Amino acid sequence: MTTQGMPSMDPRPTGLTIGTYDTYREAQRAVDYLSDEKFPVEHTTIVGNNLRQVEKITGRLSWGKAITAGLASGAWFGLFVGVLLGLFTSGNGGWLAALITGVVLGGLFGMAFGAIGYGQLGGRRDFTSRTAVVATTYDVLCDFKYAEEARNHLAKLALKGEVAPRLPEQSN
Repeated sequence: MTTQGMPSMDPRPTGLTIGTYDTYREAQRAVDYLSDEKFPVEHTTIVGNNLRQVEKITGRLSWGKAITAGLASGAWFGLFVGVLLGLFTSGNGGWLAALITGVVLGGLFGMAFGAIGYGQLGGRRDFTSRTAVVATTYDVLCDFKYAEEARNHLAKLALKGEVAPRLPEQSN
C-alpha cells in the first residue's frame, strides 16, 4: 500500500552489475567517483553478497567485570539524571548535591543490576564479544539506462589504480 504522491520503496535491488568489489569501502569509493564525475548516482545501488554474522570474542566475563561494567553504566546514567535534577534545584549547593547523589545511586543500582544479570547467566555465556554482519563481496548496480556510462567511468577509475573491480570468475 502506497501513499498517494509518495513512491514505494522496493527493497529488492535492480539493475546491471557495473562492478564487484571485495570491500564495502571500495564499492563506496566507486560510487563516490561516479558522483565526482557528475554521474546521476541516484540510479546506483550497493548490494552486499553472501552475508554472514561474525562474532569477535573480546574477552572473558567475570563477576568483577560484570559489576564494574554495571557501575560504570549506572554512574553515567546517574550523572545524566543528576544534571537534569540539578537544573531545577535552587540554592548554592543544590545542583552539586543532586549531581553527586545521581552518580552514587546510579552506580549502586548499576552494580546491582550487573551482578544480577551475570548471576542469571549461570556460566553459560561468560565472555564478551562484538557482532557484525559482513559480506563476502559488494556489487554496485546501476539502472539499465545508465549502466554503460557508469562502466566507462569506473574503467577510468580502475586505470588510475585506485579501485579495481573483481574480475568475473570463470567456470571450467
